[in-house]
Amino acid sequence: MPDTKLFLLGPPRIERDGTPFEVDTRKAVALLAYLAITQEHHTRDALAGLLWPEYGQTRARAALRRTLSALSEARKEGWLIVDRESMGLSGDHVWVDVARFHELLAECRSHGHPETEVCPACLPPLTEAVALYRDDFLAGFGLRDSFSFDDWQYFQAETLRRQLAGALDRLGRGHGAREEWEPAIGYARRRLVLDPLHEPAHRLLMRLYALSGQRAAALHQYQECVRFLEKNLGVSPLEETSQLYQAIKEGSAPPFPSLASTSPEAPAPITPATHEAPSGVPFLANPLVGREKEWQILQGEYEAASTGSRFVTLEGEAGIGKTRLAEEFVAHARDEGAKALIARCYAGQKTLAYGPFAEMMEGVLDRPELAGLLEGLPAHLLSEASRLLPGLAELFPDLPPPPPFDTPGAQTRFLESITRVLLATCSAEPGTPPGILFLDDLQWADDASLDLLAYLTRRRRSQSLLVLATWREEEVPDDHRLRDLVEETRRAGTAVVLPLGRLKRAAVEELVSSVTGKKTGLLDQQLYDETEGLPLFLMEYLRAVAEGEMVPDSESWTIPRGVRDLLHGRLRRLSETGGQLLATAAVIGRSFDFDTVQRASGRSEEEAITALEQLVSRGLIREFTDDPSRGAPTYDFSHDKLRALVYDETNLARKRLLHRRTAGALADRFRGHRREIGPLAAEIAHHHQLAGQDVRAANYYKLAGEHARALYANAEALSHFHTALALGHPDTAGLHGSIGDLQTLGGDYGAAIASYETAAALFEGPVLADIERKLGNVHQRRGEWDLAETHYEAALEELGEAGSTGERARLYADRSLLCHRRGRIEEAVELAHRALRLAEEADEARALAYTHNLVGMLAKSGGDQETARYHLERSLALSETLEDPGPRVAALNNLALAYRASGETEQAINETEAALASCAAIGDRHHEAALHNNLADLLHATGQHEEAMSHLKKAVAIFSEIGEKGKMQPEIWKLVEW
Repeated sequence: MPDTKLFLLGPPRIERDGTPFEVDTRKAVALLAYLAITQEHHTRDALAGLLWPEYGQTRARAALRRTLSALSEARKEGWLIVDRESMGLSGDHVWVDVARFHELLAECRSHGHPETEVCPACLPPLTEAVALYRDDFLAGFGLRDSFSFDDWQYFQAETLRRQLAGALDRLGRGHGAREEWEPAIGYARRRLVLDPLHEPAHRLLMRLYALSGQRAAALHQYQECVRFLEKNLGVSPLEETSQLYQAIKEGSAPPFPSLASTSPEAPAPITPATHEAPSGVPFLANPLVGREKEWQILQGEYEAASTGSRFVTLEGEAGIGKTRLAEEFVAHARDEGAKALIARCYAGQKTLAYGPFAEMMEGVLDRPELAGLLEGLPAHLLSEASRLLPGLAELFPDLPPPPPFDTPGAQTRFLESITRVLLATCSAEPGTPPGILFLDDLQWADDASLDLLAYLTRRRRSQSLLVLATWREEEVPDDHRLRDLVEETRRAGTAVVLPLGRLKRAAVEELVSSVTGKKTGLLDQQLYDETEGLPLFLMEYLRAVAEGEMVPDSESWTIPRGVRDLLHGRLRRLSETGGQLLATAAVIGRSFDFDTVQRASGRSEEEAITALEQLVSRGLIREFTDDPSRGAPTYDFSHDKLRALVYDETNLARKRLLHRRTAGALADRFRGHRREIGPLAAEIAHHHQLAGQDVRAANYYKLAGEHARALYANAEALSHFHTALALGHPDTAGLHGSIGDLQTLGGDYGAAIASYETAAALFEGPVLADIERKLGNVHQRRGEWDLAETHYEAALEELGEAGSTGERARLYADRSLLCHRRGRIEEAVELAHRALRLAEEADEARALAYTHNLVGMLAKSGGDQETARYHLERSLALSETLEDPGPRVAALNNLALAYRASGETEQAINETEAALASCAAIGDRHHEAALHNNLADLLHATGQHEEAMSHLKKAVAIFSEIGEKGKMQPEIWKLVEW
C-alpha cells in the first residue's frame, strides 16, 4: 500500500509515496480533513449535512457521492474506507501531522511531572512538535457555503494554537534552564508572535534576554509590552511584569528553575474533564461508590448539627465528584424533611458582590412556601436585606426604606439581615432535621460573599444548621482566606474538611458493574488505566460505552483523545435550535432562567422550550426546581467547562450579538429603576463590554461600583470603577476621586495620591478644594508633613472666603491636627478653636463632630481630662446622627484614650472594640491597624496577654501592607489618635 500523508498544519497537502496527491474539489479536502481529525467513522447523512447544509437530504447525499468519486483512488488503495452508510480513514495506513503533533505532546505527559513543567526528555518531542506546526490548521482554506465546517475548523485551529503556545513556552523555559540562550530566545519570540498581548510571553523573553547578557534588549522588550497593552487594551502591565523590569534594571533577573525530573513509571496526569456527570441519565452509576467513608462522616456531622451549626467542606481536584456527592447528600436530607438552600459560585464572577447568596435568596422568593417563612421577620431586617434582593420590596410592599448605607453599624446590620433571612428559610423547626446551606465551587466566591459566610459561621454557632461547601484544592492555596476561615471554625470544633481522592481499582470495578450489570475485568482494567480513577472521566467513558460509541475490546478499542472530544460528539448531535440556545446560555455565563435565554436567543417561546427539553434530556443542561408548579425553574450547565467549550466554539460575530441581547434582557427587568438594577449592573456591564458597546458598559460599571460600595464590598467597587474609567466613562474626574477614596481606605497611599492628583487636574472650584484636602490627609497619614500642609493651604485658597463655612472648619481642624503631630502645640490649639467657632457658626453636625473631636483630643494631650471628655462626648453624640461613620470611629477611639488616661481601662476597651467594629466595616485599613494596636495595649494592661498578642499580630500584619510596598515608613506605624 502506498505511504499516504496528510499535512493539515498550514495549507492542506496530501502526499502519496512522497508525491503530491491532487484532489479536485475543496469539499473533498474538507471531508478528508474532518475524518482525519475526528478519527471516527461518520454516517453519510451527518457528513452531507456538515458539508452541504443548504441542500436537502437527497441533494446533499448526491453531492457527497460526487465528492467520493473524486477520491476513488483513495478508496481503491484502502485508506479511505466507505460502506453503504458510513465512512472513515484507516488510521493504520494514513499519517496525519496533527495526529503526530498530539502524540508528541502526549509523550511528554508520560514523564511523570505536571503537564506545564518540562524535563530533559520533553525537549526532543516538543522540538519535533513545533517543527511540524508549519502554520495554522488548514491555513488559507475554508468553505464559504458551510458555516458548520468553518466553525469546526476555527475551533480546531484555536485549540492547536493554544497547544503550540504551551509547547513553545516549555521549550523556552527548558532551554533557558540549560542556558541554551539562542534556541530559547527563538522559541520565546515565536510564542510572542502568537499573541503579542500575552504578558507571560513578554516576561519569558525579558528574562531570557537579561540572563543571556542582553540587558538593553530586555528593557526594550518591557517597553514593547507597555506599548502593546496600552494601544490594544488601555491598561498597564501587571505588577509581576513591572517587578521583573525593576529586577532587570538592578541586574538581578531571576534564573530559571532546574528542569523537572523524569519518572516514566509514574502515571501520566489526566487533564480535568469538561463536565460533571449529569443526573437523570438512565445508566448513571451510584455516586456513593468509593465514597462510603465520606458519606458516614457527612451523616455524623449532619446529626451533630442538630445541637449547633457545623461547617463541612468537600475538597478535591476538578472532576473528583465533590458536587455530585454533595448534591446526593442534600437530596437525601430533603427526603428526610430537611430544608436546604443551594448556590453555586462561578469562575469570572469574583467581582459580583454577594453573587451566590443573591442567587440563593432569589430561589427563596420563587417558592411561596419558603417566602412565607419571612413574614415573621421584623420589617427593618427585610428592608435592609432588600438592598441585595429588591424582590423583597415587591413581596412586602409596606417595608420602610432602608437607612443610608454609611450610617454607623450599617454593615453589621446588613450582614445580620441577610443571615436572618437565610436562616428563616432553612433552619430546623422543633422535631425536624437541621437545615442545610450548600455552596458549590466556593473557590470562586467573591470577597463580599466570604465576609458574609464568615459572619454567619462566627455569629450563628448555636443554630441547627449544616453549612456544606465544595472547593477545588488547587485553587485554594494555603494562604487563601477560606483556609483561615475553616481553621478558625475548626479550632472551635465545628468544622471538618473532607478531601476526596481518586477512586481505587475496586471502586472502578463496582462502578463498571453497576453500569453494565456484569463483571467485565477487561473493561475495568482499561478504564482504570486510562482514567486513573477520576470519577468524571469514568462516567464519560462509561457513557460512551453504554451509548455504543466505544466497544470494550482490548485489541480494537481506541480511546478518544479526551473528554473534550467526547463532548464534541454529543454537541454535534444537537438540533440547530438546540445548538443556538446552548450558545446563548454559554454567553449568559452562569445559571440562567428561561425568560433571559429565550429573549437573548431570538427564538420563539415554543422553540426555546423544545430546545431546553432536548438539552436537559441529553444531560448538557440541568434543571433546578423543587416543585415546577410553585416557582420558575433555573438552568445550569452540567459543568462550567462545557459552557466554556460551547462559548469558545461560537463565532465572534454571534457572541457579540448574544452578549448585546443578554444585556438588554437583563436591563429590561429594571427599566427606569436605577436603585434596583444595582445587583445586576456588573453582569449587564460585562455583557455590554463583550458586545463591543464600551459606552454602555462604562455606565453600568459605574453603577456596579456604586452598588458594591453601598454594600461595603470595596474591592469589587474599586474594580468596577477602574473598568468604567478604562472604557471611557465621561465622569473621569469623579471616578478618579472615588477610586482615590477607596485606595485611601485600603492603605494604598501611592495609588491614592496618583488618583487624587489626576482628579485635581480635572476639577475646579469647591470640588477641587475637597480633593486638595484629601491629598493633604493622605500625606498626613504617611507622615509627609510639608506636603500635607501644602495641600491644605491649596484647599483653603480654592475654597476662599465665599466657600462653605463648615468645609473651612474641617480644613482648619486638619491643619490643627497636623500642627499637633509636628509638635507645634500652641498653633494647633489656636487653629482647633478657630475651627470650632466656624463649625458653630455653620451649625453643621459634620463639622461640629469633627472639630469637637479635635478640641477634645488636644485637651486630652494637654492633661485636661474633664474638657477632653466633654468635647469627645459631644463629638460622639453628633457623629451618631451622620451617615459617614468616620467621625464616630475617631470619637470612640479618642474617648477610649481619655478613659485609659483616667485609669478606666474596661471602659476604654469597650469603646475601642466599638471603634474597631465600625472601622473594619468601612474598610479603613490604617485606622483599623491603629485600633488593633491600641486594643492590644489595653488588653495587655489588664493581664489578657494572649488576646493582646492576637491583636498586636493583626496590627503588625496590616501596618506592613499599607503605605509604600517594600519601604519602612515609621510614621505610618505611629498612628494612635486622629
